[in-house]
Amino acid sequence: MSTDDKTVKRRRSALRGRQLETALLSELRDLIGDERIDSSLRHRDRLIEHLHALQDNYGYLSMPRLRALAAFMNLPMAAIYETATFYAHFDVTHDEQVPPAEITLRVCDSLSCQLAGAEALHQDLVDGADPARVRVLRAPCMGRCDTAPVVAVGHHHVCHANAFNVGDAVEHGQVRPEEIRWPSLADYRSAGGYGLLADCREGRVSVESLAQELEQAGLRGLGGAGFPTYRKWQAVRAEPGPRYAVINADEGEPGTFKDRYYLEREPHVFLEGALVSAWAVEAKALYIYLRDEYPGLLRVLKEAIAELEAAGFIEPGFVILRRGAGAYICGEESALIESLEGKPGKPRHRPPFVAQKGLFGQPTLVNNVETVYWIPRIHAQGAEWFASQGRHGRKGLRSFSVSGRVAQPGVHLAPAGITLNELIEEFCGGMAEGHRLLAYLPGGASGGILPASKADIPLDFDTLQEHGCFIGSAAVIVLSDQDDLAAAASNLLGFFADESCGQCTPCRVGTEKMLTLLERKTWDEETLQQLAGVMADASICGLGQAAPNPVLSLLRDFRSELASHNLIAKG
Repeated sequence: MSTDDKTVKRRRSALRGRQLETALLSELRDLIGDERIDSSLRHRDRLIEHLHALQDNYGYLSMPRLRALAAFMNLPMAAIYETATFYAHFDVTHDEQVPPAEITLRVCDSLSCQLAGAEALHQDLVDGADPARVRVLRAPCMGRCDTAPVVAVGHHHVCHANAFNVGDAVEHGQVRPEEIRWPSLADYRSAGGYGLLADCREGRVSVESLAQELEQAGLRGLGGAGFPTYRKWQAVRAEPGPRYAVINADEGEPGTFKDRYYLEREPHVFLEGALVSAWAVEAKALYIYLRDEYPGLLRVLKEAIAELEAAGFIEPGFVILRRGAGAYICGEESALIESLEGKPGKPRHRPPFVAQKGLFGQPTLVNNVETVYWIPRIHAQGAEWFASQGRHGRKGLRSFSVSGRVAQPGVHLAPAGITLNELIEEFCGGMAEGHRLLAYLPGGASGGILPASKADIPLDFDTLQEHGCFIGSAAVIVLSDQDDLAAAASNLLGFFADESCGQCTPCRVGTEKMLTLLERKTWDEETLQQLAGVMADASICGLGQAAPNPVLSLLRDFRSELASHNLIAKG
């Protein structure tokens, strides 16, 4: 063999690609644990938790550490990188890039915060920040719309934010979540808490009788879809085990913050309802998927779960708490399942539905926080009590997240079927001073926009569809005569364009194209209508299907306002 042949052979036998730094693998084991001892640390569903550990500890995700994580989990680097770059709360820094600044300010730019002056605040913070120490980013809804505008300083949320109180938080290094005081297990048990769970486990309450009680109460999924709760139980129970139960605590719909309200005030009521639901479908484990914008609740739920384990209510490891990472799409149940499995949160094609093949390919019950919160309360006070609370022929209670131009924004528990006019006058203290009702969003960004002339429609499931809207999670955003409807629609379409997972063309391209059309001086109404039809018919999930709703609402109910601004032709 010639010298040249030997040189070529040596080159070919050398390792290709960027090489693992063994010291970083040792660091990773110190931070996360030793995968050679605990093999579960290598399971794919732990990936996002490991990414969080790195992000929290170092402030960003460097490529060498991602390569170390790939070796740690025995996963391809492509899988690690794809997942890390999918989620907004992970800062992937390439080898040639400078790490992000020490402190990150995330300025909420959702519609409620935009109405409260978030755009000017963002500019003030950019102008006043030292880029060597502070970076300023725009961010979607943080679930604090009643205290708009909101800025996250690290993991600390500054409500009713301005340049002064945000600057004060930066100056004093306030980057940790605000403390939340909550009733302990002992407090909840002293009031009869976990009595229903005990009755279920000891045979005094059967699945059939409790399901019938929920049917009589009219309890439906309160995350947006409104599917009857008892029927979800039946669908999952009809499938062979093992089964799982999953709680969707990823309320990312702009204008929605009711789940946070209940989790902060009554975490054990929620946990009892969740455990009863897991019991009803004989779940192997109960997973709670918590949005990362609620960092204070992460500690609350960890401590509450630890209380249950210490008291013997649950076996250690039965309730598994997982963090989201800043992706609205993970509110969709199949995307949430993908995220729980440690993958990018992209919706699955259906069928099969998650009740048939969900988490780890097994039948899975998925409920949102408020839905299971009501289960122990309905049982304690009776189905008739809950059902009798409705108004205008409707049944039950609804937790309305109200923001925008009202005197008293917040979560307001009101009768299902209440009208907007009644909700504002009876629960919200009327309109904000100097504002006159112009329009409102009955179901957050995707629920459409209704005019003041339709403020006497009962707000509930099945009452708004004929008007081209839906109630969804009951996120009500109130607009006044001082607001720009076209700017509101652009804000909402910008949100959907940013949050599209990119999996399907109608949504990925459609949201961007529609936003471009809205930014023109004159709207091309025919193209907007055609584009909306394609998105509604061909998108994989509800994001792309519902994204055009705000625009269609304006074209349907606000033609005179649009014409007055020369956006569409008069007449």
